[in-house]
Amino acid sequence: MSSIAMYVWMGTILAGLLLFGIWIMEYDREFQTAAETHLPIPVISAHALLGIGGLMLWIGYLLVDQDRLAYGAIAVLGTVALLGLIMAARWIAVYRAYANPGRAGAGSSTVTVPPERKFPVPLVITHGLLAVTTLGLVVLTVFTS
Repeated sequence: MSSIAMYVWMGTILAGLLLFGIWIMEYDREFQTAAETHLPIPVISAHALLGIGGLMLWIGYLLVDQDRLAYGAIAVLGTVALLGLIMAARWIAVYRAYANPGRAGAGSSTVTVPPERKFPVPLVITHGLLAVTTLGLVVLTVFTS
């Protein structure tokens, strides 16, 4: 189960990096006065870096089988999950507030929206489901062994 947790964690990071890439492409400081992002850069960065760092701890645990690495991975994963929940709540508010943002390149009728409004809903849901699965697998692995 520990290897499955690692692969699910990798899938979670991949989906998260896709979301991060979309956010980076859509983020433009010049238009932040018209459509300010609701996902602060420090929160996004901490979420991503801690997620990758936690995976490195988990891989270290798999390689050397030291419980302290597993407990560290759980602590980091809990922090990542908390930051993710905060961002998800803020994304839902943006998604609802800008329900019909208009097409890109539609000229003057296009509404300027925060960059996170462009996230594909299936990708956000996939990332969230993989994250919950990762958390469950890691906790089960550590506390049942």
